[in-house]
Order: sequence, then structure tokens, then C-alpha cells
Amino acid sequence: MKKNIVEIFFAGKNFSAHLPQLPGCVTTGKTPDEIKANIIEAIEFHLEGIKDDGEKHPVSFRGKYELIYKFDAQSLLKYYKNVITGSALEKYSGINQKQLNHYANLHRKPRVEQLKKIQLAFHNLGKELMAVELQTEIV
Repeated sequence: MKKNIVEIFFAGKNFSAHLPQLPGCVTTGKTPDEIKANIIEAIEFHLEGIKDDGEKHPVSFRGKYELIYKFDAQSLLKYYKNVITGSALEKYSGINQKQLNHYANLHRKPRVEQLKKIQLAFHNLGKELMAVELQTEIV
């Protein structure tokens, strides 16, 4: 199955997304979940237009394909700010909350090293949450 990247950004008051492999295919939404629904419609519309123009679809969109969603630091931090506290993200990333807030509000752009720390923090938190098991017996 071919993989196609959907890049998600925060733009003003909405999220926006585009596919580098399908120039001109863009969408917006209030949340990344809305983006995920909208981008599928946008891809279908875009591919239909290509077909109507008598052109072939890009190779990565022929047959079955998978969409891989990539966030920039700002959109990821904005989206999860009401889910993961600043202190939790500071604990997992080693980046202080004030700095993370600067990244979320685009006052500063994180260096590659900082981006890796943020990504690792989310991955480690996810692994930790996936390992949680609840006791099902009533004691």
C-alpha cells in the first residue's frame, strides 16, 4: 500500500492541511479530526479533476493508499494543550513549559533537537498509556 503524507499546520484560528504529493490539494478545519475527514473529500475531488482533465493520477494515488498525518510543532502543541498539561509535557520532553508555550504560539520556532524531544515525549507518553491495564475485579 502506498503511503501519502498529509502535512497539518495551524493557520490563524484553524488547522490547514495539504499533500506534497498532490499539489493544490488543501483543506482547513477547526480540529485535526475535521482535517482528516475533509482531506479525504479534497483528495477525491482533486483526483476527479485530474481524471476529467484527461491526465493520470499520481503514482502514489493509483490503487490503494494510506494517509500519514504529520503535524508541525505548533499544531501538535495547540491540538493537545487541553489534553496533556504543560507540566506533563515538560516532564516527558525536558523542555520547560514557557518554551513549549512559545512554540505553540509561534513566538519561537523549535530547533530540530527540540522537535525530536517533543516527538519522543508524545511517543513515550503514548507507550506508557498503552501499557495501562485496569483491574476488573471488584475488591
